[in-house]
Amino acid sequence: MIHNDTGVKADAQMEKIMSAIMDQDKEALRLLFSEKALKEANDFDERIDYLFALFEDNIDNYERDGWASDGSRENSNKTLMIRFSIVINPDKEEYRLFIIDYYTDTINPDNQGIYMIELIKSENRSSLEPWQDRMRAGIYIH
Repeated sequence: MIHNDTGVKADAQMEKIMSAIMDQDKEALRLLFSEKALKEANDFDERIDYLFALFEDNIDNYERDGWASDGSRENSNKTLMIRFSIVINPDKEEYRLFIIDYYTDTINPDNQGIYMIELIKSENRSSLEPWQDRMRAGIYIH
């Protein structure tokens, strides 16, 4: 199921994520995650600290690099999962954030929000298994 405004939704989430990282705002980043993800995540606070330490004053620019989505409906309820990447500092040491975001989930409301943020050094990207095999709650750094 393709949604015409999914790119706009991905951009909106990207701006919230990047704002929280650049402002080093733990609570703002935490609020973007779903209740389900926060319950399932391992070492969430430590991983936020590590993510913030990597980008302390080091983000020159960033841009969204594509998106994909899946959706479903059950009667009047619906789910929209958006997957997208953010390229950080493409002119220097490049990183990518891969995001899995249940942008809408009225079928399972505890699932609405970001499920996973994965930080990948661009040089390590080709050695990773498919996203379906890496999907897990929280923040992960490769």
